[in-house]
Amino acid sequence: MVDFGVQALISIISHLLFISITWWALQGINYEKWMKPNKVTQIRLLLILVTIAIGSAVSNFFLDYLFLSQRLPMLW
Repeated sequence: MVDFGVQALISIISHLLFISITWWALQGINYEKWMKPNKVTQIRLLLILVTIAIGSAVSNFFLDYLFLSQRLPMLW
């Protein structure tokens, strides 16, 4: 039961960490030239959604790799 709690905590921290890293990385893109005039709210929402999608995908890859590598010794 404790293992599930630890895995949940690691997952939450991983998701937040990778979403934060993705947000920081996306701030380096000059997206103003792709914007239509007076559409600031839409582009901000799109950036938030893209950040969550990329950060979650990277976090899921990292967590899958971590948890599968922990189970690898059970092979022998």
